Amino acid sequence: MTYCLKINDREYKFDEEISILQAAAQAHIKIPTLCYNEKLAPYGSCRLCSVEVEGRKTLMPACVTKIENGMIIKTHSEKVRRVRRTIMELIIASHDISCNLNCLNCSRSSSCEIRQVAQEIGIHSIRIPPIEKKQSVDSSSHAIIREPSKCIVCNRCVRKCAEVQNVNVLTVANRGPKTIITTFMDRGMGNVDCTNCGQCILECPSGALHEAYHLDYVWKAIENSDKMVIVQTAPAVRVAIAEEFGFKPGTIATGQLVSGLRLLGFDKVFDTNFTADLTIMEEGTEFIKRFKSQKKLPLFTSCSPGWIKFIEHNYPEMLDNLSTCKSPQQMFGAVIKSFYAQKIGMDRDKIVVVSLMPCTAKKFEAQRNEMKGDVDYVLTTRELAKMFMQAGIKLMDLSAEDYDSPFGESSGAAELFGSSGGVMEAALRTAYEIITGHELENLDFHEVRGLKGIKEACVKIGTQEVKVAVAHGLGNARILMERIKKGEKFDFVEFMACPGGCIGGGGQPIPTNEEVIVERMTAVYDIDTLAKHRKSHENESVKRLYKEFFGEPLSERSHELLHTSYTVRH
Repeated sequence: MTYCLKINDREYKFDEEISILQAAAQAHIKIPTLCYNEKLAPYGSCRLCSVEVEGRKTLMPACVTKIENGMIIKTHSEKVRRVRRTIMELIIASHDISCNLNCLNCSRSSSCEIRQVAQEIGIHSIRIPPIEKKQSVDSSSHAIIREPSKCIVCNRCVRKCAEVQNVNVLTVANRGPKTIITTFMDRGMGNVDCTNCGQCILECPSGALHEAYHLDYVWKAIENSDKMVIVQTAPAVRVAIAEEFGFKPGTIATGQLVSGLRLLGFDKVFDTNFTADLTIMEEGTEFIKRFKSQKKLPLFTSCSPGWIKFIEHNYPEMLDNLSTCKSPQQMFGAVIKSFYAQKIGMDRDKIVVVSLMPCTAKKFEAQRNEMKGDVDYVLTTRELAKMFMQAGIKLMDLSAEDYDSPFGESSGAAELFGSSGGVMEAALRTAYEIITGHELENLDFHEVRGLKGIKEACVKIGTQEVKVAVAHGLGNARILMERIKKGEKFDFVEFMACPGGCIGGGGQPIPTNEEVIVERMTAVYDIDTLAKHRKSHENESVKRLYKEFFGEPLSERSHELLHTSYTVRH
């Protein structure tokens, strides 16, 4: 059926029944919204998208109103503009703003959707005084802070947590003007089944959700002359940090990142990719051992702390299927505070390990009892950008520099850890050559790449077939886990908590949407393609580490320092 209608006195035709908001977008007309996200179910709470529809007594929310044949719509009439300004003033009043949008201390000060929409609507002054909210800040979580006074009840965080992640720890409580977003029985983010993935932060337009900040702790450590402060950089950070300085998504800033970190005052700048290669040596060997014995299969990857907490809460009966390998972040801290401390003759208590991560869940991981002490502080990509700005460092104007030795060497396979399917691909490259003794001709496993929620493949290694799967986003993880519980057979499965993998992590620049993720993913694969070595077992520095310290993968010492256990959570 063809729908013929008028929008702002112009005739348009549409071949399917869509919302007025979608129709306007196709007509190149932008209607303001705050509660809407095209990837989530329409909710219609903010009412900023209200439009006039001829024959209707009241203004209609464009996001939830379907087009009809013969409809006459006005998107920016005087009445619509007046109502939008009033609605926006009410939203601002509920947002605990007392300084006419001068939000100096807000986590979203540089990417505030409220301010952006207010400017589009034409809010120049606030007539309505701020509404006092008596909700205290929720700082119960190691990873995520809630500031309810800033919440505009758009429900986007609730829907993201439910529809995409299928975790459901956020909910709407009360009715009318007393409506709030909270957790079960208002227990706080740290006392519910939250996985700390931070996808709610990416979705929040108002700064009501943000990471638990470690900036001040890191500055204090850097300024302490008695401490050696070592920083590690995750692969997903280098393809995203430039966005905070106005560059397009996927801009590779590895060398500038290293240079900038030295200017900030870090004593050593190392690469998490080094321990990503180390992870493959341990996890790949672990997989080979399990595959040969056909015990505790499928093997689940263990580098995503959000996924780890998810399985601990929801599938504790399958914890034995998890690889016992620590994540690259935690392996790095363990290596620095053992081997490296010994090598340079320094007490481990004098060394401070800082991680630069795209992930909020890494903050929780660093505080887990099983691994506490490996990593001292975790900064998100957004926090790191703030540090550069505080120091007056124009990151992308800097000359590129190389990482410090010996933990600056890495393979292209390690870079793949930043993207969904990357850990699987890196592991397969190494497992194939160890099992067969032959060089892999084609290193690219396209079957496990891309943004399909669940990817499956049968990979032939010698005479044997290995059935693998990849899931990213916890909603997809749950679907795949249910299939496995019902008896579907896999040998090796990669899980990532965030859509797209680490490149879509909760600590990345805002916006982080599908289009942005694709650009970052492309950059990750570009780095791998251009790398001198593209297989983890070719990393010479990793080989030396085994020769000098660990002996071999899965040795007694590697089990002690590089492996961990998990917690059943109820």
